[in-house]
Amino acid sequence: QVHLMESGGGSVQAGESLRLSCTADEYFLSTNCMGWFRQAPGKEREGVAVLYPGGQNTFYADSVKGRFTISEDNAKRTVYLEMNNPKPEDTAMYYCAASSFRCTSSRWYRLDEYNSWGQGTQVTVSS
Repeated sequence: QVHLMESGGGSVQAGESLRLSCTADEYFLSTNCMGWFRQAPGKEREGVAVLYPGGQNTFYADSVKGRFTISEDNAKRTVYLEMNNPKPEDTAMYYCAASSFRCTSSRWYRLDEYNSWGQGTQVTVSS
């Protein structure tokens, strides 16, 4: 199991960019899918964006395509989520997640694919 630590959350105005970071411990090498989920009050946790570390595959929720970008720095064992043009509906607790299974288009958004989770970082977007 990988230990994950998120940072970068906060309160921003709509349209103001924000970057989240997730750093993994030494078990990062066993990770084949890593990224971000979010949970708003009263709603289920949902996938936002994930990637295959060291590879080219990225997956995004339709609601964030074109606005959010996921990227990685393998040397730092860190995955980033660049949130451009955030909207009030993006307000949620954002969780980093990691899986030993490789990301696929049909399963990347499934919570049960991930066996490591961070504590979460709150993002609040005001209008």
